[in-house]
Amino acid sequence: MDELFPIVDAALASAAQRSGEWLACRPGCNQCCVGVFAISQWDAARLRAGLAAADKGVAARISERAAAALDRMRTDFPGDFATGLLFTAPEHEDVFEEFANEEPCPVLDPATGTCDLYASRPVQCRTFGPPVRDEDENLTVCELCFVDAPAEEVERCEMDQSWRAAEEALVAEAETRSGLHGPTIVAFAVR
Repeated sequence: MDELFPIVDAALASAAQRSGEWLACRPGCNQCCVGVFAISQWDAARLRAGLAAADKGVAARISERAAAALDRMRTDFPGDFATGLLFTAPEHEDVFEEFANEEPCPVLDPATGTCDLYASRPVQCRTFGPPVRDEDENLTVCELCFVDAPAEEVERCEMDQSWRAAEEALVAEAETRSGLHGPTIVAFAVR
């Protein structure tokens, strides 16, 4: 399960090195930790493993924050709240665009502004910031990064994502193991 993260982390390190001062990401910068986002069942399994290995006090605080977040999101959750699966009806993807955009990640320590499960963080957390291609092949960056950068500079710093096929295989394996097929959110992974 851990075999992909060193590859992703190396790709991130390379992009970060090329990005230099264009990349605003630093410990305590946690704008990307506010607002829910979809994670795979593989990411959910990694978060659960990280939670199980965490200090009991830290794990309890994460679980408390997750339970409180789920209580706040219960009514409008765009999926099956019983399973935590997103997008179980056609309209859910559109609803998700505006869903819980102000909800802090339950793994974010509000006192320090850092991730309590940093070593187990999802792929999206590992790749947010430097230029990456989205599912439509558009080059995207964090709004705090590459401010006023020329397009060619953004392209020069693009993160290599050749590992995506390996990620897809790991996600398929995790879905088979869990019996849950489709994305979820961090709060369900660590509740």
